[in-house]
Amino acid sequence: MKIIADENIPCVEQAFASLGDVELLPGRGMRAEQVRDADILLVRSVTRVDEDLLAGSKVRFVGSATIGFDHVDREYLRGRDIGFSTAPGSNAISASEYVISALVVVAARDDIKLAEKTVGIIGCGNVGSRVLEKLSALGVECLVNDPPLKAQGGHENYVELDALLQADIITVHVPLVTEGDFPTYHLVDKTFLEKLKPGAVLVNASRGAVVDNSALDDVLDRRDDLSVVLDVWEGEPGISMSLLEKVTLGTSHIAGYSLDGKLRGTEMIYRAACKHFQHPVQWSAANELPAGHSVDAKQFIAGDVPGNICKAVLDCYDVRDDDEQLRAVLSVPPQERPVYFDRLRKEYPVRREFQTVTISGAGIDKTSQAALQGLGFILL
Repeated sequence: MKIIADENIPCVEQAFASLGDVELLPGRGMRAEQVRDADILLVRSVTRVDEDLLAGSKVRFVGSATIGFDHVDREYLRGRDIGFSTAPGSNAISASEYVISALVVVAARDDIKLAEKTVGIIGCGNVGSRVLEKLSALGVECLVNDPPLKAQGGHENYVELDALLQADIITVHVPLVTEGDFPTYHLVDKTFLEKLKPGAVLVNASRGAVVDNSALDDVLDRRDDLSVVLDVWEGEPGISMSLLEKVTLGTSHIAGYSLDGKLRGTEMIYRAACKHFQHPVQWSAANELPAGHSVDAKQFIAGDVPGNICKAVLDCYDVRDDDEQLRAVLSVPPQERPVYFDRLRKEYPVRREFQTVTISGAGIDKTSQAALQGLGFILL
C-alpha cells in the first residue's frame, strides 16, 4: 500500500513500514494530486481533510495523530466508506503539564500561592480532567464547566460558564465546535473577557478560535491587570503580533508536544490502521522512548511545598523556554513569520512528561511528596 504522511508525525515511517511504502510531505498545504494514489493518509490538525483533498483518490483510511477532528469532514469520509481514526487523549498528559508549568511560572512571578486560588476549568474531557486531578493534588479549589458532559448526567456539580467569572484562574480545554447544541467558537468572547475579575489569569491550550483573539487584544489594551497564557491562536500560523506582545506567555501550539504524547498519538492511529486492514501489530511506541531521568531530592527544602513543586516542574518542563522561542518571531520579517511559527513546531526539542522523572533521596517532607506524586512524578 502507498501511505502519505505528514512529515511531522514522529516515527511514522517506522510504525507504518509493515503496512506499505511511506512518503512524507509537509502537512500544511497538502494537495489533492499528492494523495490521489495513496491508500492511507496520515495527517495532523494543519491539514484540512475533505472532498477537495480526497475526491477521486484511492484513500481507504485516514488517521489524524491529534485529539481533535475539526479539520476533518467526517461526514464525507463516512459517505465514501473511508476508515478514520484520531488519537483521543494521546497528548492529554502533556497538555495538562503545560498548564501546570504556566501556572507555576505565573505564581512565582506574582508571588502568589496556587493553593489559595480558585481555578475555573472550561471543558473536563481528556485534558481538562487531568488538569483537575493535578490541581486538586495541589490543594487548589476548582470549578468545572462542561455542558455536554453535564447533559449526559452524573455531573450535577458542574457550573454554568458565567459562574467561572468568580475564579482567579480560568483554563480552557474544549474542542472547536461551530454547530450543534454546544458550540465553542468564540466561547470566550468580549463580554466574558471584560467580566474577568481583577488580576485574573486566562489560559487557552485548546483551539485558537475558542477565544476571540481580536476581542482579547482589545481588552488587554485596557486591562493590564490580566495575565494571559496562549498556546493556540486564531489564524495560525499567521498569528497576531499585537496579541503576542501583550500576553504573559505565548507558545506555538505545542502544549501537547511531549515526545511521549506524540508517540502515543502515532501508535494509536497505527493500531487503528492495522485493525482496519486486519494487519498484525508489529510496532510499539515504547521501543522508541528513551529512559527518563532522576532528580536528587536534596535540592528540595523541607516545608517549602510551592518552592519544591516549582523546582520539580520547571526542571522537567519550563514553558518560558517555548515563550522565548516564539517571541523571537517579533524580529522576523513579516512575510517569514508564518514559516517561523511552523518551524518551531517541526523542530520542537525533546520534552518528556512528569512521569518519566524519578525523585530520589531522603528528606523531602510528606506534603511535598504527596503534591509531587499527584502531579505524576515518581518518588523513591
